[in-house]
Amino acid sequence: MAEEGPLARAEQTVTVTESAEGVVLAPANPNGQGLVFFAGARVDPAAYADKLSGVAASGITVVIARPTLNFAIFETRPLATWEGLAPGVGSWAVGGHSLGGVRACMYAADETNDVSGIVLFGSYCSVDLSGTGIRALTFIGGNDELSTEAKIEAASDLLPADAEFVTIPDASHAQFGDYGIQPGDGPQDADDADVRDAITDGVVALLG
Repeated sequence: MAEEGPLARAEQTVTVTESAEGVVLAPANPNGQGLVFFAGARVDPAAYADKLSGVAASGITVVIARPTLNFAIFETRPLATWEGLAPGVGSWAVGGHSLGGVRACMYAADETNDVSGIVLFGSYCSVDLSGTGIRALTFIGGNDELSTEAKIEAASDLLPADAEFVTIPDASHAQFGDYGIQPGDGPQDADDADVRDAITDGVVALLG
């Protein structure tokens, strides 16, 4: 479940609308860019609202997908399912946390999708995007004991050569969202505001 405090904080920053398909973070002054983001396995999409609220406040419309059975890896619907929730967006990127990021890579690899960039939170690809020229950014949690830095580095050759990697010191795997403690993860020693700010700065720089 999404923690109530961070969700309420996001609602004070941007317009948050929930539906059967997902959660839309709508900026006051949209810039025509959008991000479809896929949650980690069994994680409520609303749990990412606060961490992505700064991205939305910058003008980028964020659609956090509510996937089939709450497992993005099982999702078969087209990317247009979530793009349609924000019809004013002209350019779309994809992203995701953990297994949600794995699925985002698959959408990016599908040539029928016009994807401008990909953002991974504690995640890595299982398909080859190295020849696509897509803009890519991966966030690594310094205390992430699930998607470790070693695992992410081992799959880095599947991303374009100019892909960026940003380590957020002391951040655990679960701190990429706000849904509590995850078994097997490292300590949540990072300040959540610092995690949010790092995500905002990195994504805005990539897509801006």
